[in-house]
Amino acid sequence: MSNKRNIVPTALSIAVILAVLAAPAAHATEAPVLRICASENEEPYSSRNGNGFENTIAKIVAKAMGRTPEFVWYERPAIYLVRDQLDTNACDIVVGLDTGDERVLTSRPYYRAPYVFIQRKDSPLVIESWDSPDLMKAQKIGMAQDSPAQVMLEKLGLFNRNFNYMKSLVGFKSRRNQYVRVPPEKLVGDVADGTADVAIGFAPEVARYVKQRGDTLKMTPIPDTATRGDGERVPFHFDQSLGVRKGDAQLLAQVNAALEKALPEIEAVLKDEGIPLDEIKTPAGNAG
Repeated sequence: MSNKRNIVPTALSIAVILAVLAAPAAHATEAPVLRICASENEEPYSSRNGNGFENTIAKIVAKAMGRTPEFVWYERPAIYLVRDQLDTNACDIVVGLDTGDERVLTSRPYYRAPYVFIQRKDSPLVIESWDSPDLMKAQKIGMAQDSPAQVMLEKLGLFNRNFNYMKSLVGFKSRRNQYVRVPPEKLVGDVADGTADVAIGFAPEVARYVKQRGDTLKMTPIPDTATRGDGERVPFHFDQSLGVRKGDAQLLAQVNAALEKALPEIEAVLKDEGIPLDEIKTPAGNAG
């Protein structure tokens, strides 16, 4: 005779079992989230309205990883994202960092872009490099303070005569204890309306606004051969990567695998933005 108890299911227990079986297992099928550090107002890179091309790239990478993108918006400029957001674990990934950025682990680069000279197409000045004689004839040269362009203008003796105009691009705001950005649309717009003869900017930051001007303006990539007065190299072409927290090697590996799959789609976004792309020089990111 068996000592096992004969259990007869009640109607209530059967109903409970059937309800559990019928319930959708949302927790089992829902894609994990990728928390993306993003500046609210840093166009053309990032914007809460969704117009930033780096926001689009982040969505592409998240999809390739099988994750749901979740933007963690920050009201301060993107230069503070690593310190204030990534390092405090508010989010997990930053888009658009220089490959090898020592603050983070950087992915394999997904594009490389140059600084460019921006001119009107009908300008009589032929400016194709820092050695172009017509550069000395430019009456006003637009640029961002503390950029590679400033180093070269100082070398050529052109910085002081452009200092006041350069300060006007940021409304004469002081850089003391704060980050002051030159609005890229202002940099481009001043060339378009003839206020400046030439402007110098990082192609990803200005390409959108040059493209919006149709046939009025042109961009000329700056050769990556510049040197300071002491002979030290001044880079003007930069590989771009995604960054994760130091120590998060597992996420970095997932990002690199996703980039390999998503690169054609990312390149289409960059070309649509009007960014001139260069050959990637750095085969990998950094391991921290």
